Amino acid sequence: MVDGVQPVLALAGRRDLGSDPGGRPAAGGRGRGGGLGCPLRRRDGGSGAPARRWCKGGAPETEALGKSQGGFSTKVHLKAEGQGKPLTVLLPPGQQHESTVFEPLMHRGAIRRPGRGRPRVRPCRASGDKGYTGRRHRAALRRRGIRQTIPKLSTEDRSGPFDRATYRRRHLVENLIARCKQYRALATRYDKRADSFRTVWVMVMTILWLQG
Repeated sequence: MVDGVQPVLALAGRRDLGSDPGGRPAAGGRGRGGGLGCPLRRRDGGSGAPARRWCKGGAPETEALGKSQGGFSTKVHLKAEGQGKPLTVLLPPGQQHESTVFEPLMHRGAIRRPGRGRPRVRPCRASGDKGYTGRRHRAALRRRGIRQTIPKLSTEDRSGPFDRATYRRRHLVENLIARCKQYRALATRYDKRADSFRTVWVMVMTILWLQG
């Protein structure tokens, strides 16, 4: 031992340190005197929460982690163009509903024009599953001049025909997610920080674009 610190006292018959850990050992010990003495200042002298608790880094909601039906996980929302290539990704916590990220997802990811001109963020048509339905989302798409192919819930008023042929093309997004999950770092989140996890997604999306 260094710095004159004595070894831990022998445990008493009840498997505790007795009533006076800093003095003589309790009955049943070896009978040697000594003790740990005064606690070190600013180390174990005062009780308090660990410093990690007070910083924002590492909090579940900050690192896109939350409880869902699949456990403590992260949800992944992808936006793809008409040929199934990835455009952008959002990573909310596991308990956050899909409808809360629909509008931020639609305002990200530029789409290349068929001819000359700058890439545009506004597509001609948006297709998604029932998780992205809702009157507010449909109204937002109409204001931007975007047609939509999103099935309605049983509680919504159904009016007008539904383009099933266009909706079947949504399998391109499902195929894209399956291709991304071939990378183990995406299928099983190893990164502790959300920024690092999103960086891996961007790298994989870039590889898929280069592969054509």
